[in-house]
Amino acid sequence: MVADILILSNGPGELTTWVRPVVQALWKQLGEDRAKVRLSVVLSPCPHASGKEEAIARSYPEVDRVQAPDYFLPFLLWGKTADNWEWRKVGVVLFLGGDQFFAAVIGKRLGYRTVVYAEWEARWHWLIDRFGVMKPGIVNSNPKYIHKFTVVGDLIAEVAADIRTDLRDDGVERIGLLPGSKPAKLAQGIPLALAIAESISQQRPQTQFVIPVAPTLDIETLARFADREKNPIIKEWNGGVAKLVREGDRFYLQTLKGLKVELHVEFPAYDILLNCQLCLTTVG
Repeated sequence: MVADILILSNGPGELTTWVRPVVQALWKQLGEDRAKVRLSVVLSPCPHASGKEEAIARSYPEVDRVQAPDYFLPFLLWGKTADNWEWRKVGVVLFLGGDQFFAAVIGKRLGYRTVVYAEWEARWHWLIDRFGVMKPGIVNSNPKYIHKFTVVGDLIAEVAADIRTDLRDDGVERIGLLPGSKPAKLAQGIPLALAIAESISQQRPQTQFVIPVAPTLDIETLARFADREKNPIIKEWNGGVAKLVREGDRFYLQTLKGLKVELHVEFPAYDILLNCQLCLTTVG
């Protein structure tokens, strides 16, 4: 039997922490015979999008086809993709970001079963065939449709749990700084994180600091938020200014007081995060 798996997603976080591990797991379970199983990703518009979502999805070797969010509305209303994709008779719509109602509409149009991953809340219970949920509480709050629910856990945490334990504790006192990935958060998060790092460093000079750079960002873009001339919010801070420096193959934000905050660009950043004694993040 041949089948299509259509994944609906939207923002940068969903693509990197939900879609990426799911498509990898699907290929491990279903095999890599594209003549039997084909993976397609359709992106819906997202207010927090970085503009790189299509490129991120296309970078996953397990994914066969990707449609950009610009073409989502015609697909939702009339079932027509920009490249006139054909669809196999058997398939599943898998929701991994966006509006859960989209899965119900598209599944009905294509005649596919629908599966929704619900992190906090499951909706449209009578329209969706199956739910994979993060916590038992979501199941218990929907007793009428309990047969549709399976607790699959936190996708992000489950992936992190698979990282080898020998990556833990390299003996370095390290603090991770997680300032976000969207411009509005970086404008505040970068100077705040750098100011906190400088303050801690004065009391604990042995502490190292690292920023795991989001995959939707490049280093130069992130560094602009530490530049007083390019980030007006910095003028409100007594600190939080830094310049981008490179030492070999490593990049740092170096503050005016000489503190170097390493920019970790490998993704996922589980190896470096597992070796942080503490991580500081903004709301998000």
